[in-house]
Amino acid sequence: MKPRISVITLGVDDLDKSLRFYRDGLGLQTDGIIGQEFAHGAVAFFDLQSGLKLALWPRQSIAHDTGLAVTPSSATDFTIGHNAGSRDDVDALMLQAKDAGATIVKAPHDTFWGGYAGYFKDLDHHLWEVVWNPAWDAQD
Repeated sequence: MKPRISVITLGVDDLDKSLRFYRDGLGLQTDGIIGQEFAHGAVAFFDLQSGLKLALWPRQSIAHDTGLAVTPSSATDFTIGHNAGSRDDVDALMLQAKDAGATIVKAPHDTFWGGYAGYFKDLDHHLWEVVWNPAWDAQD
């Protein structure tokens, strides 16, 4: 398989509230909620980097579309990693997330592998790792 990941969709319980968290709190760019004229169609897209979008879609809509039952979520099912350009950038983004209503799971700290990282959960308990990796070049 040739990887062509273009959208990461997060199931949310309150689309309006989650939109505000990501748009107003974290500063991600979006055109807002679209598709409201369709049953189970309301969704918000955010441009991340070239060719990659983040989508917020109500968990009930995902269940309807897939035919699966809504199940309890777990923050340890997966993480989303944000590679920051410096330790200070990690600290600043973690503070921004906290101010937006995120729960800090693990404060920024030196990692065993030589980096610097922290974790927060968004309003729907999706787990984000904010990390500075000295071996990677963060492109802003």
